[in-house]
Amino acid sequence: MQNSFRVVIPARYGARRLPGKPLLDIGGKTLLARVWEQARASAATEVVVATDDERVLAHCREIGADAELTAGAHQSGTERIAEVVATRGWAADSIVVNLQGDEPCMPPEDIDQVAAALAAAGDVPMATLATPITEAAELFDPHVVKVVTAADGAALYFSRAPVPWHRDEFLGTRAHLPRHTTFLRHIGLYAYRAAFLGRIVGWAPSPLEIAESLEQLRVLWHGERVQVVEARTVPGPGVDTADDVQAALRWLGAAAG
Repeated sequence: MQNSFRVVIPARYGARRLPGKPLLDIGGKTLLARVWEQARASAATEVVVATDDERVLAHCREIGADAELTAGAHQSGTERIAEVVATRGWAADSIVVNLQGDEPCMPPEDIDQVAAALAAAGDVPMATLATPITEAAELFDPHVVKVVTAADGAALYFSRAPVPWHRDEFLGTRAHLPRHTTFLRHIGLYAYRAAFLGRIVGWAPSPLEIAESLEQLRVLWHGERVQVVEARTVPGPGVDTADDVQAALRWLGAAAG
């Protein structure tokens, strides 16, 4: 069983909502520095930042982070990670964790857990995490990605819609969650076999992926399995907007305290 793993952090400079996001100040450190620290606190044997911008590359040198300058034409972090895998010549069966560059509150134990889940899953090429949804507002929020799984933990579908849809309960009220039905929020942390990354980026975007704007649906569309495990530690907020910065600061302050 393959237990060692590497982490790649895709960090694109030109984010639409927060340009220059990797270098955004989060309580005296850049967003990228905080994500890098979380990755370095995991059991990863190697952590690499994959960026499209010389400014981010220069900052990586300042903080002592290993980094690769990748092509600017990439459309996703997955493509950026696949380039790093190819450039560094990592073995086909090695485990690579995609830690998104806007996740400063991702617990290191979750990074370890998703890698271990893939290592334990045999021939499964990809694994990810989820956590229970406990509030109706979260279930009905289209910004919260939901996942439905089979009995063995294989992902059946990812969606921005409230799934599974409880027909009888939701006819009456949507103010609270039905009892005895499991609802899961997907955590955007992935582990892949290195060779599988090359296959993913070789596939065209699928109709479901385009409709939901969820790249992981490309994998299900092509009949591949994604193993889902419940995160032992619920991560804090990611940073997509200016408001998220304050939420991340509160989480980081609470974690430090």
